[in-house]
Formats: sequence, C-alpha cells, structure tokens
Amino acid sequence: MDFESLRKKLAEHNQEHLLDFVNDLDEKSKQVLYNDITNTNIAEVVRFFNAATASMDTQTKVDDKMEPIPTEMFGSVTRSGKILKQWEKTGLEAVGKSKVCVLLLAGGQGTRLGVNYPKGMYNVGLPSGKPLYHLQAERILRLQRYAKEETGLSGTIPWYIMTSEHTQEPTEEYFASRNFFGLQKEDIVFFEQNMLPCMSFDGKIIMSNKGKIARAPDGNGGLYRALGEKVLGDMERRGIQYIHVYCVDNILVKMADPTFIGFCISKGANCGAKVVEKSYPTEPVGVVCRVDGKYQVVEYSEITLRTAEKRNEDGRLVFSAGNICNHFFTFDFLKEVVNENEPFLKHHVAKKKIPYVNEQGNIITPEKPNGIKMEKFVFDVFEFSNNFVVFEVLREDEFSPLKNSDKAEKDNPTTAKHALMSLHHRWVLNAGGSFVDKNDSLIPAIPRKPKTMASDKNGNDRRSANDVDHSLVICEVSPLVSYAGEGLEEVVSNKRFQSPLLLTEKYIKDKEMQIK
Repeated sequence: MDFESLRKKLAEHNQEHLLDFVNDLDEKSKQVLYNDITNTNIAEVVRFFNAATASMDTQTKVDDKMEPIPTEMFGSVTRSGKILKQWEKTGLEAVGKSKVCVLLLAGGQGTRLGVNYPKGMYNVGLPSGKPLYHLQAERILRLQRYAKEETGLSGTIPWYIMTSEHTQEPTEEYFASRNFFGLQKEDIVFFEQNMLPCMSFDGKIIMSNKGKIARAPDGNGGLYRALGEKVLGDMERRGIQYIHVYCVDNILVKMADPTFIGFCISKGANCGAKVVEKSYPTEPVGVVCRVDGKYQVVEYSEITLRTAEKRNEDGRLVFSAGNICNHFFTFDFLKEVVNENEPFLKHHVAKKKIPYVNEQGNIITPEKPNGIKMEKFVFDVFEFSNNFVVFEVLREDEFSPLKNSDKAEKDNPTTAKHALMSLHHRWVLNAGGSFVDKNDSLIPAIPRKPKTMASDKNGNDRRSANDVDHSLVICEVSPLVSYAGEGLEEVVSNKRFQSPLLLTEKYIKDKEMQIK
C-alpha cells in the first residue's frame, strides 16, 4: 500500500482529504480504504460531478421546443378498439416462442416505507399476504400458461433483476427461501447496479466514516452500465428479442404485458413507453413527448403552467402522457445503447442528507441536504430511438406505486392494497359475478365515496391511510388464476360472493369438489 503515491494522485483532483484519517486506522481498515479508493475512477467521478452540476441551479423551461407524441405512434387501451386483441395475440405468440423477457429495477430499499429491507419483499396487507415479488413471479407463471392456452406454444419468460449493493444479498436469499415462487432458478438472473461516490456541494467526495467512501446507487439508468456483456450475453443466448422493463414498486404491473408488447412489435418500434393520462395539469409527473424532435421525459418543473394546461379540441390535455417507468426495448436497441450510447447519458443531481465524517473524525447525521447523489434515469435513452411509440393505459388498472408509509396521503400500502382489490373486484363483476352483504343484498357495482374522503384543490379524491371505506369489497384473485381478468367467467358467472373473497386455485378446486 503506497499511500504517498495515492495521496499525490488524489491531489490532482482535489480529493486528498480521503486520506485524512488513514493514520487512525488499523492495518486491515487501511487495506479496505486503499482498495476502496484505488478501485474508484476518481477522474471519472469528478468529471461526472462537474457535468451534472453545471446546470444544477438553472431551471430551463422547454415549452417552445415541446411537441406531443404523433398520433400514428400512439396506442391506447380505451381508444384503439378491436385491434387490441390482435396486439395481444402478437404479444402472446412472442411469449410462446420465448422471445420476451422482463427486467426488474429493484435497487431501492424501503426506507420511505419505514423498513430496512428491499421494497419487493413488502407485504401491503392483502388477504393472501403475498409481497410484491410473489405477485410478480406468479404473473409470469400465469402469462406463460396463458400464452400456451392461446397459441399452443410453451414459452419461458426469463426474469432479470437489477439489485444494488444494499438489496442484492437479501433479495437473492429471499427468492431462494421461497423456492423462487415456482419459477425455475435458472430463469431468474440477478445482477447488481453500480454505486457512485456521494459528493459535497463543492465537489469533494464524502466519507461515511474514517475508512470508507459514502456511496449511493447510480439511479435506474445505471441499468445500461450494469447489464454489460454477461447479462446481454445471456439474453442473446436465449434468443430474447423483446424486453419489458419496469420498477418494483407498482403493485398493478402487468409483467410482459402481451398487448403492450404486441403493439410495439406491430409498429416496428425499437423503444416504447407505457403511460397513464395525467389526472390534472399540474400533477407532478414527467411527461413523455418530443423536444427538438427527440423523444424524452420532461419533468413537470420544466414546463410552465400555460403549457401544462393546454388542451386539444376533445378537452384532453395536449401533454397528457404521464411516465410510469414501464418500458419496451428490442434487444438490438438495448445492445446498441449499452455498447455505444451509455457514455452519453447525463447524470441528474439529487440533493440529499448524507451522513459524513467531520474534520474531528465524528460521524454526523445532517438535518438538511449537505451533498448530492448522481443518478442516471432509465428513460434517458428514448432520444436514441428512431422508432419510438407510446401506449396509454388506465391508471386504475395498471398503476399504483408503493413509495411511502401509511403516514403519507398517497402511494402508500393502503392505497396500493385498495387499488389491487378494486381491480380484482371489477374483474369478478365483468365476468358475471356479484357481491352481496351479510343480508344477501347486492353491493352496488360503483361504491359511493366514503364521507371521510377529502378532495384536493383539483377536485380529485384523496384517500388517506386512515379513511374508512365500509363499501370497499375485499377481493383478491390469485395471479395463478387470472393474469388480467381472463378465464374467470366459468368460475364466477352468475355466482354471488361475500367479502372477503380470496380466489385461488385451491378455492376453485374445493368448490368443484363440492359440486361433484
């Protein structure tokens, strides 16, 4: 360990403070610190910082450069009509031929949820008690079976899971302890995203203690650097042509949605985004659109109110395509991004409260932001697409993120649980079933709004975790029974159910035995 030479190299980038406490460390800790620093490309990190912070404090509005998605590149579950079934058939055929995989972005911990384990392990309180990972795994299983039922083809959907330094080990252990939820072990591929040093506002790398650099995951756009030859090689070996990318926290996510996949294939797209219509002009979500002729996600803070409120002749917002981190890539496009375009992706700055070691060697937990984490975003590759499409879905059917604890008003375990049970309730009703109360009276198909539910300034309902909705039907359909509401008619048609209902394969078999 040549610390003197190392100190000179660090000084070239104004980072020699990383060795301020080296004499306080024992030999083992010195070696750990030495490896930590020498395995870090300091010049690259400083270059990232300078580029990311160059425009950190200047917000540039892009209104005059924005264009909505062209009609011919836009599809919708509510406006595309009969062709939806053809898109689904195309997607199911791709699944049946083992050309489709799913790629999960699961590097985040459940810190905002108030837990210290990966978010995918979180149980929102469904009747089944299944956490997010379990629901998603069984949706893959059901979709494989559904594709065989519809096409006669027995395909496999590999599951690629990007974790981080904090979530890799607990995630792998969790899957193993649950026997991979019925999937084949060899069809689940874990890989780890990179970590970047955290920086102070004046460009100094932050130390988390006397002998360790403070680091954070490099954002979900770190996917492209993390894939590398190993993961891309595995996809190529399997003959994967289409990749569905999504975030772990959406309880309603449709894994490898065949309609979305089929839509993208039919349009000859190499990149696509699934979106939901914005609820109101100032909803704080990114908008998928074109800027200077290139596709990208424009953050709400980059748009003036006048542009946000623009409407078409039909009354819909002009810029209504709300990003939900749900994307389609062809393998060739993804490979090109990884091998050629990744270095051109810019880092975004997130100001954070980062624990650090002060000049006296004490570890300090700051009360306000004291530094930045540098992140890349998964959607920043849209600009590299020469055939980009957008597919709009219903929020109530496909998007309910789990981000906060029940102390928050939205995106919490209660709203996620209610969203899934409400969806499954509608599935049963659409399949000809009905629900009755304890007096055998029919429960209305559209429950009234609970008296305790408030509305926000835009007139939208706000359900907090403490709202009591006595009309809420507790209904859960196992993913193994139905992927998206299909196949329920023979099970529920003309039948009356009482809440709570947990519709599982065992429940159906038991009912069939009773009839016999």
